[in-house]
Amino acid sequence: MPDRRYDALVIGAGPAGSVAALVLARGGARVALVDKARFPRDKACGDLVGPRGVQLLSDLAIDTPPITTVDDMVVVGPTGRRVHLPCHPGTTYPGYAFASPRASLDATLQEAAISAGAEAFVGRASEPLLRDTTLDGFVLSGGERVHADVVIGADGASSRVADVAGLVDATRVLWGFALRAYVDDPVQVPHIVLWEPAAWRGFPGYGWLFPGVGGRANVGLGLGVLSDRKAGARAAQDFDSFLEHLWRLGVVDAHLAPSSVRSRLGGWLKMGMVGTTPARGRVLLVGDAAGLVNPLQGEGISQAMQSGRAAAEAVLAGPDAAATQYRAHLASAFTPYQSAAAPAHAALLPRPRATAALGRLLTAPGVGRMIAGGWSIFWNDLLEGAAPGPARTLASVAARVGRAAMAPSRTHRWFSDELAPSGPPASVVGHRTALI
Repeated sequence: MPDRRYDALVIGAGPAGSVAALVLARGGARVALVDKARFPRDKACGDLVGPRGVQLLSDLAIDTPPITTVDDMVVVGPTGRRVHLPCHPGTTYPGYAFASPRASLDATLQEAAISAGAEAFVGRASEPLLRDTTLDGFVLSGGERVHADVVIGADGASSRVADVAGLVDATRVLWGFALRAYVDDPVQVPHIVLWEPAAWRGFPGYGWLFPGVGGRANVGLGLGVLSDRKAGARAAQDFDSFLEHLWRLGVVDAHLAPSSVRSRLGGWLKMGMVGTTPARGRVLLVGDAAGLVNPLQGEGISQAMQSGRAAAEAVLAGPDAAATQYRAHLASAFTPYQSAAAPAHAALLPRPRATAALGRLLTAPGVGRMIAGGWSIFWNDLLEGAAPGPARTLASVAARVGRAAMAPSRTHRWFSDELAPSGPPASVVGHRTALI
């Protein structure tokens, strides 16, 4: 097949990749948008888009598919106590989120990118194409040879682009694994469940029950495993026990049988950015490929779309400086939160008793109600743009204390080391890419 050349090649058409392609195409760039699947396709996810994501879709004038609007959240503690977390509007985002199955949301975003002028390909990024030792595109599994001035990796936690470009230190990545299913339950309020499979032995993650569309809810269980990916199997092993816990607590409709839970699907997460160099030369990583998942509560769609937009705007400003501009954006938009949250995540996971104690403390009588507003803002990374008031003040204090407490950690230091100004282009050595 003849070689094809574009201004940008986006590998992966999920929320990050489709938003990047959309912004690039609207800016006049010639864009190739590649995904291994034909849309619509399903995806393991909690299906919630947070307030920042809602605002971004509005800013880009993207019409959403059928959704269920949600605002406040309930956290269920290890002892069954509930804490109501309010979702107040900020100065730069609304006071609500929405639920939409990924099958329909992702198809909507991909179609918006195509309508804007991006050219879609179905296939896997196979053999890397080089120009003067730098990554210049890919041969796709369908045989197409696609070259581009800039390659954007939006291909998920196990990114082929990141691997080929040598941008991941697998020993540092904060891996997570989540399993979700659907259940017929017209739940109206998102629930986060802090679970103890055995007394005072906190599960190294959390479970959820989120509203869906058409009377169907999304139920799931996610855990962090640090660099031990074998431990991800625990999500499937403990899933039925977790469902029984939900039934005992009355979180799930007591009249529903466990057999009503269907469409189980799991997926890997890279959390907190740690272990992944987000951009170098003319290779930029967005969304899960860059590890842009909240390590404390697992949100990733909003961050994915924000990063896709930022990467596209950096490329449109000039491909030669795109990596530097994009890294600067990530340092400004995400590092203040992630540099505290990621080390806290890494510190708590190996300590089930500490995890249990923290969950019980946060949901203890009187405590949860007193800190709920600030907890909601901090936990959901909504401090920037939060409306002035006691909740914002509390969240700001929590953020400062968290950064100070985590500053000595190796994980915290990674942010200042990796988000410094960009280095030279990515250069391929043999079958791998090294940075020279």
